[in-house]
Amino acid sequence: MTDAMEATPPPEGAGAVEVAPGVLWLRQPMPSFVEHVNIFALEEGEGWCVIDTGFDSPEARALWEAWLTGPLKGRPLRRMIATHHHPDHIGLAGWLCARFGIPLEMPRSGYFLARWLLAEAHEVPPQAMLDFWHRAGMDAQVLAVKARQRPSAFSGAVHPLPEGYLRLREGQQIRFGGRLWQIRMGEGHAPEHATFWSCDDDLVIGGDQLLRRSSPNLGVQFYEPEAPTVRDWIASAEALAAHAREDHLVLPGHGPVYRGLPARLAHMARRHRDALDRLEAHLNRPRQGGDCFSPLFRRSIGPEIYGLALAETLGHLNTLTAQDRALRETGADGIWRWRKT
Repeated sequence: MTDAMEATPPPEGAGAVEVAPGVLWLRQPMPSFVEHVNIFALEEGEGWCVIDTGFDSPEARALWEAWLTGPLKGRPLRRMIATHHHPDHIGLAGWLCARFGIPLEMPRSGYFLARWLLAEAHEVPPQAMLDFWHRAGMDAQVLAVKARQRPSAFSGAVHPLPEGYLRLREGQQIRFGGRLWQIRMGEGHAPEHATFWSCDDDLVIGGDQLLRRSSPNLGVQFYEPEAPTVRDWIASAEALAAHAREDHLVLPGHGPVYRGLPARLAHMARRHRDALDRLEAHLNRPRQGGDCFSPLFRRSIGPEIYGLALAETLGHLNTLTAQDRALRETGADGIWRWRKT
């Protein structure tokens, strides 16, 4: 499905596209297959309210300088809001908050998880992470390479956050950008992922919870190894669908702005349910996590996305376990294996 808004050319370089009155769409290039992260700036009196920021890097700061003097017209930031804690969304939040003397507004879970990840920066993976990937069934050669690499780009891509923040809550009404918004949280991709639904017009700020062309990664991390991320995401999709309208204009974290949110949510939920069914059939004998790529992704998984693929595979396996459709057992080698019940 393509609509007129999806056909709107995205902003290029340091440019911006006005997608609604007083709402600018900016994009920062990403060093990955995702290509770009979306940033939205909404007029806030004589300044701006910014939703998400992109990564922290010299190139990203230079782009922000160009935005501030270009499409943002030299006017100051008045509000800094983050949808969730991932580095492509809060990388420059601390830098911008310090520069303009404004607080960071974001969900509690995301704020404290980001602070912990910044404090736990390691040059090599901690043993708990290596043990987790071993139990998950990571290919031995891949694991050997990961054991020598810096485990996360988080601290290198996120400027230190403010010492305090303003909490965004489920069901809260908040005013910014000349509109009143209802906050609705999603789960599965990130804990307490904030989405914002305008009470005054047709706008929905969806972050990574409401993407148009791809499904957000629903990966499991070593610090929450049994998280049923796919179950949580489907439940969130169903809850958000109750509020979705065909005419909503969705401003997502990546990809084009779009309409047709009810059909999009139904499509993504159906794809995950179908993937769970294929995975359940695949578990006709005990399988490690690394043995389960083919029924889920139905394509070859290269080394550049192996970790993401395994993390999302665990999200599906944990969901089947939580639904009593699969049983997880630990072998003498310490590796988890799943089989259908």
